[in-house]
Amino acid sequence: MLIAQLSDLHVRPKGELLYGGIVDSNQALADALDHVLAMDRRPDLVLFTGDLVDEGRPAEYEMLREILAALPIPHLVIPGNHDDRDNLRTAFHDHAYLPREGPLHYCVDDHPVRIIGLDSNVSGVHHGHIDDDGLAWLTDVLASDTTKPTLVMLHHPPFTSGIWYMDQYRYFDGNALKAVIERFDNVEAVLCGHVHRSIQRRWANTVAIVCPSVVTSIDLGLTADATPSSHAGPRGYLVHLWDEQDGLVSHACQIGDFDGPYRFA
Repeated sequence: MLIAQLSDLHVRPKGELLYGGIVDSNQALADALDHVLAMDRRPDLVLFTGDLVDEGRPAEYEMLREILAALPIPHLVIPGNHDDRDNLRTAFHDHAYLPREGPLHYCVDDHPVRIIGLDSNVSGVHHGHIDDDGLAWLTDVLASDTTKPTLVMLHHPPFTSGIWYMDQYRYFDGNALKAVIERFDNVEAVLCGHVHRSIQRRWANTVAIVCPSVVTSIDLGLTADATPSSHAGPRGYLVHLWDEQDGLVSHACQIGDFDGPYRFA
């Protein structure tokens, strides 16, 4: 099974640009979809790991659905801190896997790899959290099948990145989530977004992987006095290839036009 993961789309209403008219996030998403569809093997599923739009407004979700109409591949969404849970739910009313009320936690078990989506959005703030009820739901779902390969996805990474101005908006109570996930050895990976960078870490007896943004890249400021900043690239996404014999392998793909192709050797 081949799965593409795109994150932090920050779609704006039709005709509006990001960052006060500087970055065309809508075109960036369209370019990313073109890149996915041009792969030599088309993905079986696309995961969108949050910050689907920039301000959570209905007009933004309307634009998002218009852009996604060009994607002829099944896809799943979860909210990020820039999303509005209810507006997202309304915009994706035809996505039957999304709960009709409450947090947008779900499990899709229609593929060789089970997909669990977690809603780490906290209304009115930018950090992430899943309450006790959500963790109990996750425990029950994971316990229902302890052998099938499973991917868990949430927007906020439940660990520090080393970039202070992103870590202040992270998922803070990571230990509680870790205590659930580390009990189940069939969790192939935990997929996140939020940081606009490609990051990997061993976590909860599995691997946690942060997807870059298809729009902008957060700068790698590792000092305590680093100035918060980002650039309009490199932009990218991830693809996760799962095989029954070899398990999961993940690749980072950069979006753009580059010189080549050249001879391999």
